[in-house]
Amino acid sequence: MTPVTRREVLGLYRKIFRIAKKWQSASGQIEETIKEKEYIKNEAKTLFRKNKNVTDPKLIKQCLEECEARVEIGLHYNIPYPRPIHLPPMGLAHKQGRTLRHQEKLRKISKPIYLKSHDEVS
Repeated sequence: MTPVTRREVLGLYRKIFRIAKKWQSASGQIEETIKEKEYIKNEAKTLFRKNKNVTDPKLIKQCLEECEARVEIGLHYNIPYPRPIHLPPMGLAHKQGRTLRHQEKLRKISKPIYLKSHDEVS
């Protein structure tokens, strides 16, 4: 990892924890705010630790873009949780065969960048 990339990653990590420190839930309830703050911290720790051994510059860049997208979406909508994609689980395919594999491939391709790592962790 180059020094510039390392600085970007650490800066983004610190930014997430600063956001978590100042976070206020949309409902304004203290319990909800505490729960969301903990979620932000735990999600950041989990994903950063999961990707700590990544050395491919393209993959590092993709992870950084995903993280920045999730931060921006979370701040914009005031929701720390990733926004789901709206595809029916198996609504377009039969339970077996080529059609099912094709639909799974389409679903994987259509997944937004901010959800690439979420399913792997949850």
